[in-house]
Amino acid sequence: MDMFKKYKVLLWDFDGVIMDSMPIRDLGFLEVLKEYPQEQVDALIAFHQRNGGLSRYVKFRYFFEHIRGESITDDEVLRLAGKFSEVMLSLLINKDLLIQDSVQFIQDNHQNYAMHVVSGSDGQELNYICEQLGLDKFFRSIHGSPTPKKDLVRQVLLDNGYNPDEVVLIGDSVNDHEAAQHNAIDFTGYNNVHLHGLGSYVTSFDSLV
Repeated sequence: MDMFKKYKVLLWDFDGVIMDSMPIRDLGFLEVLKEYPQEQVDALIAFHQRNGGLSRYVKFRYFFEHIRGESITDDEVLRLAGKFSEVMLSLLINKDLLIQDSVQFIQDNHQNYAMHVVSGSDGQELNYICEQLGLDKFFRSIHGSPTPKKDLVRQVLLDNGYNPDEVVLIGDSVNDHEAAQHNAIDFTGYNNVHLHGLGSYVTSFDSLV
């Protein structure tokens, strides 16, 4: 726990940090976009895997505007995101997907820190998943998209009057690092070797318990 002794607040990403859900989210995009050419969907999956911290709303818009080169309305983005959420809720209420060393650390230390979730996943969906899996009681609050992560972090800091010097964001993507930088808080990378050198890095929370 020495790694985090300078902090009073831990902000957690969810996908890839608390739950090994990225492969499931791949399936969600494949299912929702199954009517489109496979090579285009593959390009989106690659973008999704590089940008774990971005919301599905951004990714669906990217698919149409950048990969397919066509416009898409806000209503259509919401419709696709709704279909994606249906797939997610059918697959993610599964304790076997939880990353055990992270969850154990959270359970053992939630009284030692103020903990919050700031995720690119849909906020309503995320709250439901955490409630169903018994995780919600460990966090002061749980936040997700469509609000961008950098704005979620800023709002948590403002709402709670936290000193940025006492806050660290734990994430597995470059987007998480950017959200931390944007809000002048520290960053700890996890579960993504490409984050070495961007703030601190933890290989396993088992060593911190």
